[in-house]
Amino acid sequence: MHDILSLLAQYGGWLVFFNVLTEQAGLPVPAYPLLVAAGAMSAGPGGWLLAWLLAALACVLADTAWYLAGRRYGGRLLGLVCKLSLSRDSCIRQTQGLYLRVGPRSLLVSKFLPGAGALATIMAGLTGTPYRRFLGYQLAGSLLWAGSALLLGALFRGIVTDILDALDRYGVMGLALLAGLLALYLAVKALRRMILVRSLRVVPRLSLEELLRWQADGRPMVMIDVRPEGQREAQRIPGAIAVDVRAPLETLRLPEASIVVYCACPNEISAARLAARLRAAGFVDTWALAGGYEAWLRREQTGTGLAADNAGR
Repeated sequence: MHDILSLLAQYGGWLVFFNVLTEQAGLPVPAYPLLVAAGAMSAGPGGWLLAWLLAALACVLADTAWYLAGRRYGGRLLGLVCKLSLSRDSCIRQTQGLYLRVGPRSLLVSKFLPGAGALATIMAGLTGTPYRRFLGYQLAGSLLWAGSALLLGALFRGIVTDILDALDRYGVMGLALLAGLLALYLAVKALRRMILVRSLRVVPRLSLEELLRWQADGRPMVMIDVRPEGQREAQRIPGAIAVDVRAPLETLRLPEASIVVYCACPNEISAARLAARLRAAGFVDTWALAGGYEAWLRREQTGTGLAADNAGR
């Protein structure tokens, strides 16, 4: 049976390729540690170059698939990735906002942000970024990301090889330790997300049907849009005001009215966060819109908006 060091020495480049391809495809299998190890174990510039190019190739293959899927399935795929991601929802929201502000240049750094690589790539397809432009920034970002890991491994070769030697001495136990650490990492991230979602369930949700009834009845109401800057500038629910979810409450100057907050993230996380802050500050008639902006958009696209509701009464 090959030990860890033998595997890295003989198949380091291909291990890097398949590890990076797996991670970039969306599975929670970190590739950066293996890239660092490959940088420490590669025998000279030729080995580093092979690992670097194979890592970049894996990124290009996976990201091209995400890009094409983003063009075809758009917002539905984006929502699915957000729901499945173990990364913090604030990171998801920041990634979307970053792409909408700076465009494909965000691909230069997206792989350094947890859970942001696939999201930024989908955004490129969703927003119609030309493939050549996307590929240029994507390739540059992939080379920067993989090159930084290989460089770290080369610079700290002694420390990395000492760690690998220690793992190698324990054989199967060493591999089991790595698997255990990975499982612990995933469990902690999943637990943190679960705690966050549950802590915000106490914020009441308002269905789209109830919102439309309130509007039809002329109920005094303030709509607040907390989506990323680029999204809320493009289109929003009529009458809504754009607010940063982290904005100081004293700057909002809200009137005496029902407050409905909406976003475009899983479980209405961003909307529920601001709604919880407002309720704690005394605005008890505050709600998060169930389904967020996507629920409104689906209703608009099916032609069953408020006018149709009123006509059917």
